[in-house]
Amino acid sequence: MTDFSRPSVEMLGFAAATLTTTAFVPQLVRVLRLRSARDISLGTFLMFSVGVLLWFVYGILSGSKPVLVSNGITLLLSVSILGLKLWYGHSNAGEGKER
Repeated sequence: MTDFSRPSVEMLGFAAATLTTTAFVPQLVRVLRLRSARDISLGTFLMFSVGVLLWFVYGILSGSKPVLVSNGITLLLSVSILGLKLWYGHSNAGEGKER
């Protein structure tokens, strides 16, 4: 068994969390810029958001800082995209085109 120190394992967790969390920023920016979420799957983002919420709760219960912080931020990003999907789906603004 490899002997990793707790701080190095936590740093690895924060590095992974940073990459997977910030991966949603370009999607959110694109939806805002185009004022369209037509290409976003409602079912996928709904399931994803619930999954991230459960990971967030797991982070609280387990005391895992990387899981807690990354999933808290990811939940905000995901729910924002989900909300925009619902908003643009019910408005006339959802006809944006890639520029």
